[in-house]
Amino acid sequence: MLFMAKDGDNLFSERERKTLQKQAPLAVRMRPAALDEFAGQEHFAGQGKLLRRMLEAGNVTSLIFFGPPGTGKTTLARIVAGSIQATFHYLSAPAASVKDVRDIIAQAKDRLFAGGHKTLLFIDEIHRFNRAQQDVLLDDVENGIITLIGATTENPYFSVNSPLISRSTVFEFQPLGKDDILTLLNRALTDKEKGLGAMDIDADPKALDFLAEICDGDARRALTALEVAVLSQARGGKKVKITLTVDIAKESVQKKAIAYDGTGDTHYDLASALQKSMRGSDPDATVYWLARMIVGGEDLRFIARRIAVCAAEDVGNADPTATILAAAALQIAEFVGFPEAQLPLAQAAIYIACAPKSNACANAIWQATGDVQSGRTIPVPPHLRDSHYAGAKKLGRGLNYEYPHKSPIGYIEQDYLGQKLEKPYYQPKNIGREKIIAEYLQKLKNQVQELSQK
Repeated sequence: MLFMAKDGDNLFSERERKTLQKQAPLAVRMRPAALDEFAGQEHFAGQGKLLRRMLEAGNVTSLIFFGPPGTGKTTLARIVAGSIQATFHYLSAPAASVKDVRDIIAQAKDRLFAGGHKTLLFIDEIHRFNRAQQDVLLDDVENGIITLIGATTENPYFSVNSPLISRSTVFEFQPLGKDDILTLLNRALTDKEKGLGAMDIDADPKALDFLAEICDGDARRALTALEVAVLSQARGGKKVKITLTVDIAKESVQKKAIAYDGTGDTHYDLASALQKSMRGSDPDATVYWLARMIVGGEDLRFIARRIAVCAAEDVGNADPTATILAAAALQIAEFVGFPEAQLPLAQAAIYIACAPKSNACANAIWQATGDVQSGRTIPVPPHLRDSHYAGAKKLGRGLNYEYPHKSPIGYIEQDYLGQKLEKPYYQPKNIGREKIIAEYLQKLKNQVQELSQK
């Protein structure tokens, strides 16, 4: 019996396959062969969901698998290939060339025309293919010569060509839940053929809980840590009792790896979560997302800019101290650097989260900017123009301007715009400092009316 190798080019005997399987890491050996054994992704692989319906009907279009590492993208691609009885070819985009793609397409055509046998091409990290490499796939994907499954950790709507997206169904993978990870760990401990079941292992449930928690939904990371914990106690193949404790599990994981892409989705998603948590007045969520960005290695200036923008946009004049504190946090953070920079950044972010909120200033400038860009430009009224040069008066510059400080209340009602607005740009809310501002503006109008009646 022969089996297709990972690269799709070489064939191995069953004995050779078993040898390779034995040498493979635990995470590879424990890959399920059927959809019913597959853990997680119930939102599209569960009973009655789209991908399962596709497989049951035997009609699978080209697919894009999008999600974090260790969530089953490669495994599911192999299950799909087996389900539709297709020859499976694997390419890693960073190492592959256009020639590799063309060779596989040529083989696929030969199979199809010889006996109608299907070919599934799985391209890992497809976002690493440039536009020209992706374009090579278009015609043969559309004509059904190959069934393509592209896997990517980046948002495909940004990293994969639109024509290829339009020919594919996109499935977003989520990090596996803790229960799913525990299921995989226990399966590995009991499976005598592919897993660690042939060894005498006493695993503390708390140790397994720790691994399931610390891996952040990455099955590969959890299984690798389990394998390290077990094999590090083996004695040259001798039959020994192996105990898996919490301490041993911690040693096997070492430092937790934080998934963070400083230029991709994670970068912008966390920045969005931070700003929306501050805007939503949730200090706990605010400091958590801030910590995620700091531990992930985000640039402190980017973080400080997000905090400063939120202070001006979402707090504004409801509490002007927020903007002052954000500016101070930026200056101090740049001066001291990490790790100390986390302190002023946290102080400013939490203050903003707890401050009264108003976007009246932001709305004012957005509306005014929109009018400037789309409406007729308003000329500066003559009485407001600069009059500090010779000949200004002859041109009528500055004439009839009334100096507000001549009034006992420091305010004189006059035209500062040159035309009436349908509604005022700045409409302070009845909250925080803006309530005082609104009351003051109304007070000026009332005083002008009182003075005019005298």
